[in-house]
Amino acid sequence: MRRRGIGSLIAVIGLTAMTLLSGCSGSENGEGKLVIGIDDKFAPMGFRDDNNDIVGFDIDYAKAAAEKMGRDVTFQPIDWSAKESELNSGRIDMIWNGYTITDERKEKVLFTKPYLENSQVAVVLADSPLAKLSDLAGKEIGLQSLSSASDALEASPIKSEVGKVSEFPDNVLALTDLKSKRLDAVIIDEVVADYYMSKEPGTFKVLDESLAPEQYGVGIKKGNDELLGDLQKALDELSSDGTADEISTKWFGENKVLK
Repeated sequence: MRRRGIGSLIAVIGLTAMTLLSGCSGSENGEGKLVIGIDDKFAPMGFRDDNNDIVGFDIDYAKAAAEKMGRDVTFQPIDWSAKESELNSGRIDMIWNGYTITDERKEKVLFTKPYLENSQVAVVLADSPLAKLSDLAGKEIGLQSLSSASDALEASPIKSEVGKVSEFPDNVLALTDLKSKRLDAVIIDEVVADYYMSKEPGTFKVLDESLAPEQYGVGIKKGNDELLGDLQKALDELSSDGTADEISTKWFGENKVLK
């Protein structure tokens, strides 16, 4: 009798645990909390402020969209190099943090319509003699690993001429090495470069030419068309009622959200 009681208790505990786990991410049935995967060092899109709170344009934008959808939202910092794996495993419901739309990524995830335009640029120290992309020949370049910066450099003719390419887990570490003069330049999103130049005036400058134009979108697991439709409807409403404009002006000083 005692053994049967222990076995029953274990079965109940196991069932309870499974129920709790299944409720962690509710995008499949349109219920529960939305879990959004982010790189929490990607200012001004999503990053930690001085109080260690996660803030940024994409954070405010996602919160506003979730409110339109009648959903709660939580932000989960992830290893950005494993973002698609995190999504497809079900540990997160969305990738939403300056996520560039590419043909390769379209094969792995569903995308919303583009909501922001960006480009990849080369950042150097303000007193650097480098002025244009061709000046990067023979120089040491840094960038975030498995990012669109890496894709842009690979597609650029300058790739065959640069001296060495060092990859970093995030842009902050790459820029730190640039400031320490261990790098000659960092390939980085223009919106990120603009943010850090505003925060540290006189420290950096951007070379005249950009490497590649691009657009940001929100990534959702393939097959989850219902969630994609609900999110796109919410984003469209944010554009039509002026909320998107307000969030953009807060973070960029102007409206940059695509209609």
